[in-house]
Amino acid sequence: MAGIDLRRAAPKARARLGYMAQKFSLYGELSVRQNLEFFAGVYGLTGTRRKDRVATMIEVFELGPMAGRNAGALPLGFKQRLALACALLHEPDALFLDEPTSGVDPLARREFWSHINALTAKNVAVLVTTHFMEEAEYCDRINLIYRGRTIAEGTPEALKASCSNPDGSSVTMEDAFIALVARSEKEEAA
Repeated sequence: MAGIDLRRAAPKARARLGYMAQKFSLYGELSVRQNLEFFAGVYGLTGTRRKDRVATMIEVFELGPMAGRNAGALPLGFKQRLALACALLHEPDALFLDEPTSGVDPLARREFWSHINALTAKNVAVLVTTHFMEEAEYCDRINLIYRGRTIAEGTPEALKASCSNPDGSSVTMEDAFIALVARSEKEEAA
């Protein structure tokens, strides 16, 4: 990972990775600010840098009004914002997001993708797992996994083009996914 051997230098590599789980995995009994402070410590941030990063995350993710509330009592959209903020405290080179918008409303989903796009513009590598094909279309590259194996990979445009309709009309990413799964099952049966 980023030139670091995960087997030999796992702690060093972890310091360059961010991770956000699908299910809320922060400390529900701690406040928003306490969760941020805790994770800043986990990532080795100290002093002014720690204080600045916590303040920045509260500002960027608009958590100020919730800073003193217990994380477990937050609405889902704010829980997801807090989880992403915690994953980004240490400014990782690579960010893994497991179903980051699962269960959130369309407005929150759009906001998350705005944050993700801003990260990629700063050269942060972002790996997203999602079941929402319209979200997958935001990605530069897609790896479709079905029954534990890769059945197709490429840009959203290339994957859709590989499944174009007989009349030449374009297909949606969801249509492409369904067609690629059917193609995979047919190949497996043969």
